[in-house]
Amino acid sequence: MSEDTIAAIATASGASGIGIIRISGPKAVDIAQSLMFTKSGKKLDILNQPSHTVKYGFIFDGKEPVDEVLLTVFRAPRSYTAEDTVEISCHGGTFVLRRILSLTVRSGARLAEPGEFTKRAFMNGRIDLTEAESVMDIISSGNEFARKNALSVLRGGIYEKIRILRDGIIHETAFIEAALDDPEHYSLEGYGDKLKDVINKLLSDIGHMIALSDTGKVLKNGIKTVIAGKPNVGKSSILNLLSGEDRAIVTEIPGTTRDVLVSEISLDGIPLILYDTAGIRETEDKVERIGVERSRKYIEEADLVLFTLDSTTVTEKEDMEIYDCIREYGKKCIILLNKTDLGSSVADSSRFSYPVISFSAREELGISELKEKIGELFFAGAFSSGEDVYVTGERQIEELKSAAGSLKLVIKSIDEKLTEDFYTVDLMDAYSHLGNIIGEDTDDALFDRIFKEFCMGK
Repeated sequence: MSEDTIAAIATASGASGIGIIRISGPKAVDIAQSLMFTKSGKKLDILNQPSHTVKYGFIFDGKEPVDEVLLTVFRAPRSYTAEDTVEISCHGGTFVLRRILSLTVRSGARLAEPGEFTKRAFMNGRIDLTEAESVMDIISSGNEFARKNALSVLRGGIYEKIRILRDGIIHETAFIEAALDDPEHYSLEGYGDKLKDVINKLLSDIGHMIALSDTGKVLKNGIKTVIAGKPNVGKSSILNLLSGEDRAIVTEIPGTTRDVLVSEISLDGIPLILYDTAGIRETEDKVERIGVERSRKYIEEADLVLFTLDSTTVTEKEDMEIYDCIREYGKKCIILLNKTDLGSSVADSSRFSYPVISFSAREELGISELKEKIGELFFAGAFSSGEDVYVTGERQIEELKSAAGSLKLVIKSIDEKLTEDFYTVDLMDAYSHLGNIIGEDTDDALFDRIFKEFCMGK
């Protein structure tokens, strides 16, 4: 437990209906006691207030009332930080919040550093490091998948997977050490082959987590999806259909879209960031030309391109130039053969090497096929929002890869018929890398770097 008491504004800056000031540490309740009064100025009893209860009153600065508040007490260890914690819910004006915060500092607290409340929760053993990092993932989540996955991590999803892996490694290491110390009672005959099977299972489990991490990162950030094509092929209609609202102006006039329109959607759980680009063609219009240049840039930066063709027109030079642009940048691509509701297609889609979907934005045809194809391109099959917990942090992924590398060295030692004491070195190295993921055997410098990325008050 920390010896000092910290305080910070825990809600976003700016005027709002309610603001919260959080105080945590050994003097938290004493500080609250010094500030809380009745409307008439009579001191309230906070020292004896039970945990997880709320008291109504007024914050006073000397004889001057500052604000009408609700004060909640959380007694250690049943609090976010596992320390005595007090939260003051006051009116959300910036001046009021800062005034009350300054009173807490004057009464014995110090201003909290970014992430210090969560750091204390970790240091006091209430959460592991993956759970601590997931707090900011929840705050910054931009879609439903990111929120759900961060919450699963916060509930210990990754910790439990890592614990099982580490238990398997430490069990084998302990057996080797025991056999080396007491060969009369523990035999290592044929042990290398048995250990190899165990290591291969561990590598399979770690490999699965690493493979899922690529999917997790895509889902966490959203698939940057560019709707590209020449003018008047129906790109804006497709944007409106997928987003479920009229984001783009739709007319029969080529070149209506002059700039890039953006819409964030969820396609049966798959988060897409849709970009409706200006039709790519040669043009003398200066404004339209800027839009075309931006379209090419967005294709270059895309995760996925929905290359849209008009099924009622013959494939032209402009279509092939866009196709060549997509291939040049090596992008994942799905061809939408739009306007198929108008009759037989005359567009020659066989000239393209990407998957083709017959589509109609007007009649809402081809959406299920599009979902299935995106699943194949990004998730090695149709996307399923199952019970898997995805590792999405670069730090955690690198530690998984390092652990796998150490385990592969164990297999190499077995194949080279080295003595068993060589195995334990790499086994414990893998054990340490996995420990770094959940915050065991991790140095203070890493802690400081992680928690400095947190917002103030969390």
